[in-house]
Amino acid sequence: MSLTGILTIFVILFVLFELIEHIVFPLVWSIIVRNKKPLIGIESMVGKEAKVERWEGTNGIVFINGELWKATSDGPLLPGDKAIIEKVYGLLLSVKPRNDGCNSY
Repeated sequence: MSLTGILTIFVILFVLFELIEHIVFPLVWSIIVRNKKPLIGIESMVGKEAKVERWEGTNGIVFINGELWKATSDGPLLPGDKAIIEKVYGLLLSVKPRNDGCNSY
């Protein structure tokens, strides 16, 4: 094989490697990371279960991860009920009643 053929193959392999390293891997990685649920921080509480400690009207206090949090809900809740966290607004949790028949001890 001639020197120009070897250099051509080397240049093609180098360009292919750079394309995979800088475009394909980051694209695949971003797709994988985008679909993962957060493991830490406030965002990780969405979907978890909290116990209602105090409730009045549409606002109250829930217990989750060893802490008391202010919460709001559209549905009625009673102390002792379990609720699912839907959204987090700063330090306020939006919760909904758990509808599997396990509320009100």
